Amino acid sequence: MSDPAYLDPHSGRTYPLASPRWCGDDRAPLLLTDLPGLTRGQIDPTERSLWRYRAALPLPVADPISMGEGMTPLVPRTLHGARVLLKCDWMNPTGSFKDRGASVMLSLLRAQGVTHVLEDSSGNGGAAVAGYAAAGGMRATIMTPTSTSPGKTVQMRAYGADIRLIPGSRQDTADAAERQAVSIFYASHNWHPFFLLGTKTLAYELWEDLGFHAPDNIVTPCGAGSNVLGCAIGFSELLRAGEVTRLPRIFAVQPATPIEPTIAEGTAIARPIRRREVIAALRDSRGGAVLVSEAAIGSAMFDLARTGIYVEPTSAQVVAGFSELLAAGTIRPDETTVLVMTGSGLKATSRIAEQMEIAP
Repeated sequence: MSDPAYLDPHSGRTYPLASPRWCGDDRAPLLLTDLPGLTRGQIDPTERSLWRYRAALPLPVADPISMGEGMTPLVPRTLHGARVLLKCDWMNPTGSFKDRGASVMLSLLRAQGVTHVLEDSSGNGGAAVAGYAAAGGMRATIMTPTSTSPGKTVQMRAYGADIRLIPGSRQDTADAAERQAVSIFYASHNWHPFFLLGTKTLAYELWEDLGFHAPDNIVTPCGAGSNVLGCAIGFSELLRAGEVTRLPRIFAVQPATPIEPTIAEGTAIARPIRRREVIAALRDSRGGAVLVSEAAIGSAMFDLARTGIYVEPTSAQVVAGFSELLAAGTIRPDETTVLVMTGSGLKATSRIAEQMEIAP
């Protein structure tokens, strides 16, 4: 296998990893060339974080920016009459799964000499980048829609990030950030391929959680698709390494109208930049996509809370999607199914209070 490089999956053009970049010369979104993956013997058992899988990264990182991210619980529950496993990724340090990507992306960028990063986010990505930039002694500028939940913007400000509120839609914020990227390095969780190196550790962790086997199904929220792609990349690497014999089916769940207004703000992405790659990942895994209503998302959130699991609406929508997949016979109750819980309910206090018709 050749040396790892940035890859434009549409043209096939590659760029060396030695120089930091967030897109191709023609502004094309990049991935990385295929990596060999790791075997169970390459896991560092002394490391209680996702950095136990550092052998699966394309570049060495002597001093990672880490706060113990990863190693999140896999909790069994019975939902809609079927036994499922909830991967509680909101139990990462800043309260969402995006800590996986932020830890790896910023560690690699800092090693490349980047000291100031720009991010655009509807909340969780910005909080993760702000938190890990603070932990790594880096500056962070975060652009976020004015409609973002206060619990998330307050968190970003507490980390010391420069917060810029952008009127309009989530897409308006992304467009503003791309314009600003000429002067600050754009460490976007949607654009930068290093972020996917972090989210792919979800696949490695599920494999280890399940006794070095792949689950039958993974159901995850999907906005720009970093968890879909992370799981697809990670399990493909494990397949290449001979550690699994098949890919799990991956199912993406989105609100029926995946733009504002939706209570599932984390998936309100109108034009995901890797749409083609996300669709290919779902197809290659023999999975698919599910659209769920606002009412179904709200009900699912409270159904989970009644079992002790308090997550934001963006996470809860996977339960609504799982219900539809069960009813259609696409997923069977006897299969091993993982529902990915991506963000804490504490991030969305005001929105949840609105659903309950109470004051926050």
